[in-house]
Amino acid sequence: MGLLPPSSFHDHFEPLTDPRCPNARHQLIDILVIAICAIICGAEGWEDIEEYGQAQAEWFHQFLDLPHGVPCHDTFRRVLSRVNPDELTQCFISWTEALRDVSHGEIVSIDGKTLRHSFDHAASKAAIHMVSAWANRNRLVLGQLKVDAKSNEITAIPQLIKLLDLEGAIVTIDAMGCQKDIAQAITEQEADYVLALKENHKTLYDDVMLFFADARATEFAGIDHAHYKTVDGDHGRIETRTYWLTSDIEWIEAKGSWAKLQSIGMVESRREVEQSVTIDTRLFITSSTVVICPARVSMLPLDEADCSDTDKGVCDGIADCGACAGGQRPRGGLPGPV
Repeated sequence: MGLLPPSSFHDHFEPLTDPRCPNARHQLIDILVIAICAIICGAEGWEDIEEYGQAQAEWFHQFLDLPHGVPCHDTFRRVLSRVNPDELTQCFISWTEALRDVSHGEIVSIDGKTLRHSFDHAASKAAIHMVSAWANRNRLVLGQLKVDAKSNEITAIPQLIKLLDLEGAIVTIDAMGCQKDIAQAITEQEADYVLALKENHKTLYDDVMLFFADARATEFAGIDHAHYKTVDGDHGRIETRTYWLTSDIEWIEAKGSWAKLQSIGMVESRREVEQSVTIDTRLFITSSTVVICPARVSMLPLDEADCSDTDKGVCDGIADCGACAGGQRPRGGLPGPV
């Protein structure tokens, strides 16, 4: 008999209902541990999971019972296909929350993705679409939910938010998630939000765009704001990104309908390739009033931040500066420039 799996895994998955009869040959916890380890290491199918388990059998025997050895790929398929997906999701989220190194100002990016090759034309099965929450600093998926189609992200995001411990975090979502109910759900979890603002909220979008246009024309005269600029270039490309954040928003008529709305932001990306120049502008609304730099683990009030000095590596909470996580983050994670 081997040792129990680490309590941080065993305790969180113990409530999962075993769909088999009581005299099953293989223990459910053994199947779960091997499968998860295999998937983390790149397994893409049932045969891969079995192959990985056999290759690492000596290591698994140190902390798993494995009374009949490593299960075959058919066992992995039968058991995991019959496990209650809602229960498994709850157990998985509970486990990842325990692994997560919670810190104030953690950026959690919520985004929807369609899984490649998940469709089945022969069975008339559409591709699988998932909504996931990614902890940028921990580089860990905190939880995910399957949705019927991309259009259902709006209803799935609040459900996912309620499952997570987001206290003190900053949640970023693209324009589809820029919804009043989602902002309310985030603040109810004692977190802040940064939501991409596009023309799905045309009146607010036009008002914020006009505000920044006027403010830039007067160099933000009389307007408290934070400002930050980055310049990046390689392979003949030069990209300059300029960020502005301000809490001067009392003029916004819809302010009261957005939960704890505190600031608005703009990002302008200027890309130069040879003689070609393209400029892209993005807007954001946020419940935060602080300037955040994960690389420096610092949080400054907006009116105390000096973001004109790029050597300080201070970024505005809308996008990570280059020093943060090595300048790397998953595609589509933050609503800022990728």
